[in-house]
Amino acid sequence: MNLEVIIALALFALVSSITPGPNNLMLMSSGANFGFKKTIPHMLGVSLGFAFMLLLVGIGLVQLFNQYPVSYDILKIVSVAYLLYLAFKIATSASLKDASEDESQPFTFLQAAAFQWVNPKAWTMALTAISVYSPSQNIESIAIVALVFALVNLPSVSCWTLLGQKLRVLLSSNTRLRIFNYTMAGLLILSLYPVVFGS
Repeated sequence: MNLEVIIALALFALVSSITPGPNNLMLMSSGANFGFKKTIPHMLGVSLGFAFMLLLVGIGLVQLFNQYPVSYDILKIVSVAYLLYLAFKIATSASLKDASEDESQPFTFLQAAAFQWVNPKAWTMALTAISVYSPSQNIESIAIVALVFALVNLPSVSCWTLLGQKLRVLLSSNTRLRIFNYTMAGLLILSLYPVVFGS
């Protein structure tokens, strides 16, 4: 893979990683509700979990899905159901004052990594990255794609967590935090529009 392709890949990784989607909306919500430090495992789970997903998709998992097209429909249903559940959890998050006292916790590393497998945007990013930037699907080019995404993705998702943390000052009242959480839940549901109604 030459330098021009790597630069183009890095730009694609930046644009797709930093734009709104389920991961970034959840990270902003987590930053607002739990703070930056407690959200670090979630951020690492997103970045490394997606890189691992890219490796497996590139190595040949996509061929398995192509052999069984119904698996795409099953994946879509599971993804939508899980994202609706997460939207409910965000909407019903505890107040800032109560966050340390109730069962509400930020995503762990493993939860965030596993979430990539039911995240429609992650699937779109992975399939596009492999088909465009590693068409030969040899292990070296797949590893480069995964590495570039891991390096670009972590700073990108960190921005959303930092934004959420900065909003904590504005969300010091339970009413404003509740409105924020409902808004984030609504945006998460809205992010499903292309999955449910797209061609």
